[in-house]
Amino acid sequence: MPNVYTFKDFEGSSHRILIGLIRRFARKGGRLADLGAAGGELGEAVRDHFGRTFGFEYEIANLPALRDRFDSAVICDLEKLKRLPGNVDAIVAADVLEHLRDAPALLRLIRDALAPGGRVFVSVPNIANITVRIGLLFGVFQYRERGILDNTHLRFYTLGTIRQEIENAGFRILAIRGSSVPLRLIIGRYTPEVVIRIGERMLSMVTRLWRALFAYQIIIIAERR
Repeated sequence: MPNVYTFKDFEGSSHRILIGLIRRFARKGGRLADLGAAGGELGEAVRDHFGRTFGFEYEIANLPALRDRFDSAVICDLEKLKRLPGNVDAIVAADVLEHLRDAPALLRLIRDALAPGGRVFVSVPNIANITVRIGLLFGVFQYRERGILDNTHLRFYTLGTIRQEIENAGFRILAIRGSSVPLRLIIGRYTPEVVIRIGERMLSMVTRLWRALFAYQIIIIAERR
């Protein structure tokens, strides 16, 4: 099924945060590899920052879109890869690690593929988000079609465990951010835009103050040690 994830470009969203961080931390004119690129929207949004871009994706139905949005597109199973292209300046693994049986193996491949001074940009759902905690308080832990409890997730991360996994793979963390709960995807159909924007701004502020509890997704930028 093609591109099951919605590209989220609004106040406090993980994709908007990632776009800003990639432009800030990735070498301009270098090489980008987007792992689990879905329809390629994120890669397209930063394509002008790079000299060459690669999109890696599992769903073959996304191949036509990827060919339009990247210089090279690869359909593959990330868990079966033996290596990635070398000397890559920026590698994005957004909403990827939680789907893998052996996420540390992919992180090691990423580390080996990075050019000197290259950075990896990772985002994962935060299982310690307040919405999940409240659910557990009332005995609710129900898988869904998408979100933190997406029924295709094999791994669950907190702020502490994703930091540890990235550091154990041989990286030094440069920055950590948190995206806020995607309010407009939950209530947007029934709520005036002005109310949604006010809510998004408030959620973004609270998330910056207390990432471990309010971050919907945890975003980490790291480089090789």
